[in-house]
Amino acid sequence: MWERLKEDIRTIKERDPAAKNYVEILLCYPGLHAIWLHRMAHFLYQRRCFTTARLVSHFSRWCTGIEIHPGAKIGRRLFIDHGMGVVIGETTEIGDDCLIYKGVVFGGTTLEKKKRHPTLGNRVVVGSNSTILGAITVGDGARIGSGSVVVKAVPAGATVVGVPGRIVESLTPEKMELDFEHGNLPDPLSDIMKMLLQLHNKLEERVKHLENQDLKNRSQ
Repeated sequence: MWERLKEDIRTIKERDPAAKNYVEILLCYPGLHAIWLHRMAHFLYQRRCFTTARLVSHFSRWCTGIEIHPGAKIGRRLFIDHGMGVVIGETTEIGDDCLIYKGVVFGGTTLEKKKRHPTLGNRVVVGSNSTILGAITVGDGARIGSGSVVVKAVPAGATVVGVPGRIVESLTPEKMELDFEHGNLPDPLSDIMKMLLQLHNKLEERVKHLENQDLKNRSQ
């Protein structure tokens, strides 16, 4: 158990350049506290102490601003950065070495009592205020851009942005280890606008050319 606790602290130290020392991480990182309290709640949930598990989860939400259902399955070395507003539903499954930013929602799309929340592979990065809905799979090394809404499965190594989410890039296994540069994400809507403006300029040039040709014909 102690090794897991130390591993959690080391993960934050390695992945957050703002972390100055281990005491600061231990006392001032709500994402860390939420994961530790979730382990307690999940332990109780597996033993069918549902109400007690929910009370622990509710206390965690009150303290950290992060809501994790006791039934959710979370892998090792998850880093919830900042974390305020994160919601992780009951049947969510999260792999190892994932990174989740603030405001992320893993939600369900059905009222049936079955698997209804997302499954994340290993090394998945989910940007701020993103929403992933339904019993879909997000493959290893996938990256979800900030503010995206994902309702379809995401293959391994893919980068998804937009509403609804669209795949704009696919990474090779070698590049999956690189940091997620949110500022460098492709913007499909911007690309479409640029294409439309280029087409508009070409049409204007064509109209001017035809008008000049008509004036010449009239003058003759």
